[in-house]
Amino acid sequence: MDELSGSDLTLLLSRARDGVDGAADKLLPAVYGELRRIAGLHFRGRGASTLQPTALVSEAYLRLFDERQLEWRDRAHFFALASKVMRGVLVDHAREQGARKRGGDRQRVTLNENAAGGGLQLDLLDLNDALAALSELDERQGRIVEMRCFGGLEIAEVAELLGVSARTVDREWQWAKAWLARRLREEAS
Repeated sequence: MDELSGSDLTLLLSRARDGVDGAADKLLPAVYGELRRIAGLHFRGRGASTLQPTALVSEAYLRLFDERQLEWRDRAHFFALASKVMRGVLVDHAREQGARKRGGDRQRVTLNENAAGGGLQLDLLDLNDALAALSELDERQGRIVEMRCFGGLEIAEVAELLGVSARTVDREWQWAKAWLARRLREEAS
């Protein structure tokens, strides 16, 4: 990422969101490194794919500006939304690949708790369906899973974004992991 302070980046993000002339062009170089790191987290534990991290970053960046309903508040919120958009791109890509192959070769991913790695081997579409069900049940827990697993955010960062205590995030994270594991086991049976 270019040498921008957190407040400078937040200002640039605000200007880009509001459509200030030239701000979006300055934004990409400032956020590209972090977007690339997040894309790498999404690809960790996946097998070979026709979609590459650079293409994922590009598609997610375009979607962030095409979907005007996305309203980021600050740097952390922008990257959390970017991670969510990346997950959507990957799910769309997996569905497209599955449709071409009539259900064969569904993509497997490793669900990581954080950027450190290690995790549960899952089908991307099954995980997406389970996460959607969790989000219907409890939207905040769904967001916690997205930010922890797909965005690589730490408990404290998630707590700050959601405006709750780190203890609350940790407690809900533990519950959400258990719920997802149970749901995915049921689907596998």
